[in-house]
Amino acid sequence: MRYIWLVFLLLMAVLLGWTLRARLQPSSPTAATVPALASHTPSRPTAYVVRNPAPVPPTAPTSRPVPARQAPASTPAASPKADSVVAFALRQLGTSYCYAGTTPATGFDCSGFVLYVFARYHVPVPHSTALLLDVGRPVPRAQARPGDIVVFTGTAKTATTPGHAGIVLTQPGEPIRFVHSSSARREPGVKISQVEGTDYERRFMQIRRVL
Repeated sequence: MRYIWLVFLLLMAVLLGWTLRARLQPSSPTAATVPALASHTPSRPTAYVVRNPAPVPPTAPTSRPVPARQAPASTPAASPKADSVVAFALRQLGTSYCYAGTTPATGFDCSGFVLYVFARYHVPVPHSTALLLDVGRPVPRAQARPGDIVVFTGTAKTATTPGHAGIVLTQPGEPIRFVHSSSARREPGVKISQVEGTDYERRFMQIRRVL
């Protein structure tokens, strides 16, 4: 009976020892668990390649219109029409004088000559020396220029009314020379005369500008 109890106590001690040993040893991962942990490798972040964007063509600057340079206004001494009038008048030099005449075929009187020349350029003037003081506008004598009309009194020393006319040839400030159809006994017809230093100085009345 004593041996039975000894065997029983020995078996109990062995079981108790195994139990304590199992509790004290840490549990190791199983073979199945290890591969699973090993395979769980964090994946690399995906590398994104940023390509250069297509170049944007530069916007062409809006061109602003450059105002055209204006040429400084200049007042010519005589307009092209005035030059033409003078040139046409000079082509009549030598045409005979004819009372009330208005054409080179028959001859001119003074107002008929002025009428004929300006009619060529569609500038209306009357066939009357007295009425020439009403055409265009008056201009100071010092400003007389080519194409202006110069008006004189008649030849009588006491005359105060218009009696003769011609077309100015000279520039402002120059002694006035003019082309006209003269009834003088000496060299009658279309010719060139001067105001200053002649009897036309005494007879001078006005300068009229019709151009």
